[in-house]
Amino acid sequence: MTSRRHILKGGALIAAGSFLPLWTRRALADQDLGPGRRKALVFLFLRGALDGLHAVTPVGEPRFQQLRPQLALKPQDLIDLTPGFAMHPALAPLLPFWKEGSLAFVHAVGSPDPTRSHFDAQDFLELGTPGVKGTPDGWLARALRDSPLPEARSPLDAVAVAARLPRALQGAPDALAFASLDQLRLRPMAGAPGGPKGRTQARTAFEAMYGGQPDEPVATSGKEAFAALDLLERKLGSPPPTDVQYPNGPIGNSLKQLAQLIKAEVGLRVGCADAGGWDTHVAQPGALAGNLKQLGEALSAFRRDLGPRADDVVLVAATEFGRTVRQNGANGTDHGHASVAFVLGGGVQGGRIHGRWPGLRDDQLYEGRDLAVTTDLRSVLAAAAARQLGVSDVQRLFPGFSGVPLSSLFAPVL
Repeated sequence: MTSRRHILKGGALIAAGSFLPLWTRRALADQDLGPGRRKALVFLFLRGALDGLHAVTPVGEPRFQQLRPQLALKPQDLIDLTPGFAMHPALAPLLPFWKEGSLAFVHAVGSPDPTRSHFDAQDFLELGTPGVKGTPDGWLARALRDSPLPEARSPLDAVAVAARLPRALQGAPDALAFASLDQLRLRPMAGAPGGPKGRTQARTAFEAMYGGQPDEPVATSGKEAFAALDLLERKLGSPPPTDVQYPNGPIGNSLKQLAQLIKAEVGLRVGCADAGGWDTHVAQPGALAGNLKQLGEALSAFRRDLGPRADDVVLVAATEFGRTVRQNGANGTDHGHASVAFVLGGGVQGGRIHGRWPGLRDDQLYEGRDLAVTTDLRSVLAAAAARQLGVSDVQRLFPGFSGVPLSSLFAPVL
């Protein structure tokens, strides 16, 4: 027997709040959406603490080889970026964007909070309030609320490719999470086909259960949800063909789907994705090289796949904290402090490493063991939110933050 919960799950959509009431009402009101081309901000969360020193290596620090005698790659095996810094060879697919000026790195970036707990640091990053876990909404939710509204409202204003809504988007009234675009095209119930036939089966079962109770809130919301899904099916249609090959992994699959939504011009302004596997306590060289290869190939494919829309989009990839400067006894690194952030897209002042390099002498290390944070990650995120979403009030975006956006990161808007 089909349960009510099963039918509602059959919509395959996860939204902020209850079962899509505000989001579906907006969708129904906006069936005649105008052109959906607008700037978009994509946030890629590299969960697990990426070793920024391994990704973008300070080859100008001779002491680095001494601190990591087994881990550090030789300078000749790295890809030169600027004097004193080189990139891991697994990130080679990103070199064209570095050279053309659409890719920048921010080094020695992170949170001022000293925690080395993944769970706490990830919460602090997504909430945008280091040291405060009680913040009721995420930084991207606040960015969307403070962003000037576009003339045409979209039911796909903010999307996360995830099994559940990330904390960064919690509190956004219209944010949507889905594990795959197949869910937006509906795979309504276990054993039922996808697409229109499956949607019809789900609607028939829903009407049988709720048809005699038209005033029940679930009945109202459910009808709105099915109508909204019909709208999305028309808006998305079939994804345009592309000859760009994404790597088969969480990062590539997520960015491929976000690129499809952006190219379909459905009005997306914020996209979220994340990928784990960056916690390299043991046997770091092989594991990290594989992850960096996935990251480099996925970012490259995303930028190329966007085609004419590429300069409308800015992607920021960041992690919750970095790794220790010294290697450990298991040929890996432990939880540290500062790391590196990737910024890719239109208006980026690329081909540069932004931020202030703190040095690796013992007296320059954080607590004598970690790369020190010299750029608060909120400065990077604030600059991206200002550029892409028009958010100007940094203190509202990040309560308690007294810093300013990293102005060097983007070219002035003429």
